[in-house]
Amino acid sequence: MIGDLQVQAWHRTLLVGSIGLVSLAAWLMLWQFGAALHGPVHHHAAASGPPFALLFIGSWTVMTMAMMLPTSVPLIATFQTIAGPRPDRSLLIALVVLGYLAIWVAVGLVCYAGGLLLPQLVARSAWLQDRESAGAGLLLITAGVYQFTPLKYRCLDKCRSPLGFVLGYWRGEHERRNAFRLGLHHGIFCVGCCWALMLLMFAVGVGNVVWMLLLGAVMAVEKNVSWGRRLSAPLGALLTIGGLAMLAAA
Repeated sequence: MIGDLQVQAWHRTLLVGSIGLVSLAAWLMLWQFGAALHGPVHHHAAASGPPFALLFIGSWTVMTMAMMLPTSVPLIATFQTIAGPRPDRSLLIALVVLGYLAIWVAVGLVCYAGGLLLPQLVARSAWLQDRESAGAGLLLITAGVYQFTPLKYRCLDKCRSPLGFVLGYWRGEHERRNAFRLGLHHGIFCVGCCWALMLLMFAVGVGNVVWMLLLGAVMAVEKNVSWGRRLSAPLGALLTIGGLAMLAAA
């Protein structure tokens, strides 16, 4: 019995360490090649086409692996334990991670499409052109108000209950398909919890690694620390006040 517990503890440590190494490699890429990776995020409105879209999605995926993947360690570790000592457990864990990242890649595609449409909308509206500098303030207000919505708290509660989540979505049959679907569902609730905070990167600068670290830490605390849920309302108030102040200055 003690030997089994030691093996489980070792496997859990190995899993957490592997995710940590992947995330660290992504952070190093963002730090070393931030300008090259995230230039497309700032300027993708000026270009389009498959090569540029792939470059944008590639940089977005690296950013997601750095910021969001570590916040899902409790759920992935819980899934590892429930999957048991099966020979294909590593493959199932990889499918969960791939499903999770697939949802965030889809979000990146939406952001890319939005970035192509936004300049066209601004160009057609004198009202928007006069207030273009207030965009960052509007993003802060959007993120702040969303912190108080029932959808935010529903998604946050799902993310904060990894055992209940895995038991609710893991059926133990058609294992590979269900593992991937588990990752997809987890990604959907994670997006529902964090999308507004992720948008703040377009206000503070997507290539700013310090701000990205700060936002990643805030999302990790919200999702995984015992008192993290109580952070949502004060953070929402702070963001809303900051956004209003930026609008007033603009």
